[in-house]
Amino acid sequence: MSVQKRSREEIAMLIAQDIPEGSYVNLGIGLPTNVAKYLPKDKEIFLHSENGVLAFGPPPKPGQEDEDLVNAGKELVTLLDGGCFMHHGDSFDIMRGGHLDICVIGAFQVAVNGDLANWHTGKPDDVPAVGGAMDLAVGAKSIYVYMEHVTKKGEAKIVDALTYPITGEQCVDRIYTDLCIIELKDQQAYVTEMVAGLSFDELQALTACPLIDATVV
Repeated sequence: MSVQKRSREEIAMLIAQDIPEGSYVNLGIGLPTNVAKYLPKDKEIFLHSENGVLAFGPPPKPGQEDEDLVNAGKELVTLLDGGCFMHHGDSFDIMRGGHLDICVIGAFQVAVNGDLANWHTGKPDDVPAVGGAMDLAVGAKSIYVYMEHVTKKGEAKIVDALTYPITGEQCVDRIYTDLCIIELKDQQAYVTEMVAGLSFDELQALTACPLIDATVV
């Protein structure tokens, strides 16, 4: 296979473009925080972080950093006009109460039925990192996963059934990878977009569940 995979930044750009106007969005720790850099300035989108920040913006420019203004991943952010801070309890009420339209989250594995695994690989020497992932998985109206299509060892991350500890059941709606975009619906995986030069058969060979080609009109 000789294709140009998307960079992590290019995946973030795609996700940012797909977030509707007026959405309340949580960006998970790690890769998903990149999305904040690329949100269109002509769209009003409210970013939420579980440490108690609402309506924050992209990272600050050099010299404009505020060490007290960080997201849940301890990354420096900016605050937009009307942005606010709140108690952790109130922040988790937003997450658990169905007030978030979208959560963009990373994953170790996603199953074809939408099951999500992103907090532990199950290996004895790995440090578990639940954070607010379970609250977000069940609380957000839509879950977008942002990840590489396969592991560093070439193992599939989109599978028939999870082999890692589960974070949330049947919660993932869409997957953005360095190779494609997949919509999960009715226990099936629909490929809606692929990088140039990649065939459907090549993509299927890198995926451990049946795919449906939805790019054919």
